[in-house]
Amino acid sequence: MTGVSEYHLPKGTSADGPYDLLVTPETAGWGYSGLRILTLKPGEAHALSTGDCECLVLPLTGSCTVTTDGKAFELTGRKGVFASATDFAYLPRESEALISSADGGRFALPSARTERGGLPARYGRKEDVPVELRGAGACSRQVNNYCLPGSFDAENLLVCEVLTPGGNWSSYPPHKHDEARTDDAGNPVESELEEIYYFEVSGGENGFGYQRVYGTDERPIDVLAEIRSGDTVLIPHGWHGPSIAAPGYDLYYLNVMAGPGQDRAWLICDDPAHCWVRTTWDSQDIDNRLPFGAEETE
Repeated sequence: MTGVSEYHLPKGTSADGPYDLLVTPETAGWGYSGLRILTLKPGEAHALSTGDCECLVLPLTGSCTVTTDGKAFELTGRKGVFASATDFAYLPRESEALISSADGGRFALPSARTERGGLPARYGRKEDVPVELRGAGACSRQVNNYCLPGSFDAENLLVCEVLTPGGNWSSYPPHKHDEARTDDAGNPVESELEEIYYFEVSGGENGFGYQRVYGTDERPIDVLAEIRSGDTVLIPHGWHGPSIAAPGYDLYYLNVMAGPGQDRAWLICDDPAHCWVRTTWDSQDIDNRLPFGAEETE
């Protein structure tokens, strides 16, 4: 792939059939990660076949029922991505599922190709989603860790959400995870993962932010994209970050990761030129606008 347009997918440019967004390993030109965004009108249903991928059904707005293999998972969902974390459903490879929504909504279907299929379909409770506040000062952000090692079992899929208050930077310092590396003692220090960023921005059509991706001389990639709600950025390799929320506009992105490693792990390497920034957080407070949706739990 060459050229920014192959990595930055503006809203609507990768729609296909019932999906507002369809990214598969084939369309992305890689091996594992995928994402579909499905909108259902009130009373509509969608039949989903996972094929050789495991998949989550993760409400962005609205609620739904996921029926598979004689089980029905009632997903309460949420009012929107900035309102709260959400419950979700997990579907293993070779699943047939029906997603139905009485009141309508939008649903993310992150996926990962896997040769294994030993895990059952199951429900993920909102209350069990670890909500983490990272960084400090203008680098403060919130991370909802839905499907990461230690938070929810999967074969190959890793999924989280990052919410960044307007004017702040996230995915910073820039980092990468594009090669499996160990330290001198043989301990893993970096994993090989393809990644998808799917964005939503507060402020309606006026909301915007920026995403940076850059590579090395050996593996060049160069993206500086102005992103708006519904946009997607593909990251096959390279340093990625910052993700910049313009002042006045909160930034949300869904991260989907998967790769060829036998061990499901998220191990990153900071850009050495910028890793010193982390040391400045010790003397700063976390942005008091975080966490998002706190008023709903009071």
